[in-house]
Amino acid sequence: MAPGPITDTSARALLRQLFEAAVERAAPGGAIAPLLPTKPKGRCVVIGAGKASAAMAAAVDAAWPDVELTGLVVTRDGYAVPAGRIEIIEASHPVPDARSEEAAHRILAMVQGLEPDDLVLALISGGGSALMVFPAPGITLADKQEINRQLLASGATIQEMNTVRKHLSAIKGGRLAAAAAPARVVSLVISDIPGDDPGSIASGPTVADTSTIDDVRAILARRSIVLPASAQAVIDSGAETPKPGEIAEDIRMVAAPALSLAHAADVARAAGINVLVLGDAIEGEAREAGIVMAGIARSVREHGVPVAAPAVLLSGGETTVTIGAGGAGRGGRNTEFQLALALALSGMDGVWALSGDTDGIDGTEDAAGSITTPDTLERGREAGLDARAFLAEHDSYTYFDAIGDLVLTGPTMTNVNDFRAILVA
Repeated sequence: MAPGPITDTSARALLRQLFEAAVERAAPGGAIAPLLPTKPKGRCVVIGAGKASAAMAAAVDAAWPDVELTGLVVTRDGYAVPAGRIEIIEASHPVPDARSEEAAHRILAMVQGLEPDDLVLALISGGGSALMVFPAPGITLADKQEINRQLLASGATIQEMNTVRKHLSAIKGGRLAAAAAPARVVSLVISDIPGDDPGSIASGPTVADTSTIDDVRAILARRSIVLPASAQAVIDSGAETPKPGEIAEDIRMVAAPALSLAHAADVARAAGINVLVLGDAIEGEAREAGIVMAGIARSVREHGVPVAAPAVLLSGGETTVTIGAGGAGRGGRNTEFQLALALALSGMDGVWALSGDTDGIDGTEDAAGSITTPDTLERGREAGLDARAFLAEHDSYTYFDAIGDLVLTGPTMTNVNDFRAILVA
């Protein structure tokens, strides 16, 4: 159908509708049951970690009322939901805390001593790396917290962070699956990783690891990470993670960024809007991505290339924000992307955008992201705000909060990473 005139009100409404469609497609409720394996002859132990793990556990409990099961999953603060026979506990994210370590110890203990007829259902989603922490021998939780902080501030990609985490853990990088042998392990996974590599989601606790100690050394050097002495000793020891062929794998994908983008695209087309999906694996610095996306939007607006307006440009993935020595204000990669986009568009008429994390939390803030409009900069100036100064100080949350354009959803109980939609009239 042909769309009506695009106004500020209708543009904002459509962008929110697209974001909600993406989140809806990632909800685990209806997707879990068809992916469950044959019911076991022996015990069924349900374990898991991640922002979506509680919702996944609730779906398992509802789908298998006639199976005797026990279990424990750990999720982020605020993401717990009742899951019947499966215990739900919360822990800290993105920096792990004592609850993260306790959860990992309990989960590892639950999968030991099982028999071949037993089944371990592993419910894995984004955020699990910080929520389930079992440091390698000699490394303390404080050491892991310091390493995590350095990685987050360094601009390291999620793949780089997970490579380091796996080699400093007693549970990640396939070690959880190795501990569960000879029981069958089936992993139900919600991807928040560009490319959907299951070995990178929550640092792959049930997936054989293809990275090596040499990869870790290269990342540490490239990102200028200085490990505590205890962690450096683990790396120097050369102890490797389980490799392909050393553990059995059964990985089943429940939701992924590409599926959410496809669902949002269908919604846009139904509204009479042309769609260009730019990919689900966009990485790099958030502000640089904002500049690139602004250039594409400008081309669509002025030349109808690479797609004719009215159009929406959809993308996913996980950008990064590198924090300099001066520290930062409030914000995450999505609001930083949006502020850079607004500056690059410089008030161009007919372009609106929404960028948000599908888990409802952009970094450590209470907003999923924000909306950019043609008058984002003008309204900021009227409020006495210098957008470039806020971007330089990584204080994008404060900027969008001041002009009333944060996207607030609360915890969504799922996570397929960032969602970006740029609407061009």
